[in-house]
Amino acid sequence: MSCSPFDLRDYYFKELGSSERRATEVHVKTCAACHEELERLRGTETALLALPDEDIPQRIGFVSDPVFQPSALQRGWRAFWGSAARLGFASAAMLSAALLFFSVTRPAVQANHPPPAVTQTAAGAKLDQQVRDAVSQAVAESEARQARQTRDLLAASDKRHALETQAMQVRFDEFLEVERKRQTALMMASVQPNETAGEQR
Repeated sequence: MSCSPFDLRDYYFKELGSSERRATEVHVKTCAACHEELERLRGTETALLALPDEDIPQRIGFVSDPVFQPSALQRGWRAFWGSAARLGFASAAMLSAALLFFSVTRPAVQANHPPPAVTQTAAGAKLDQQVRDAVSQAVAESEARQARQTRDLLAASDKRHALETQAMQVRFDEFLEVERKRQTALMMASVQPNETAGEQR
């Protein structure tokens, strides 16, 4: 803000009458703050005129645009691994593998000497415990793998979102800069007819 009786921007853009203009000129010569503000206005205009002309972007991209949507295959894969079917599939596969392994490695029972009932019960309990342990281990490994994949997907998504946000910010800043230049040019164009009319008077 200046202490001039008139707005320095009006003076700079020649929108004041001749008497008001002379009064402002006298004030600016005696007031350092107003003189400095007038110099800042000149510097701003010089900087704006030095900028290259750029086309206004036609449209800003949004995250909701189809180009940012994952493919149908990616959506299906994420839906499968993010559902209860994943845990059921992994559990069934590990249980089948464990049963197959133990049925192959289990020693054959001799027909003429059947083992006592206590031994069969202990062996069955041991086998059940081994199967439970194998299934628990498989489920834990599957959940750990899923957690890693989820972390990786979230990190990639965050990185992509940051890049998209940065690109949108750059495009928005470019749009604002072009719009600011256009407004300045319009203002300068409107000032010139007023200046010509003032000189003719």
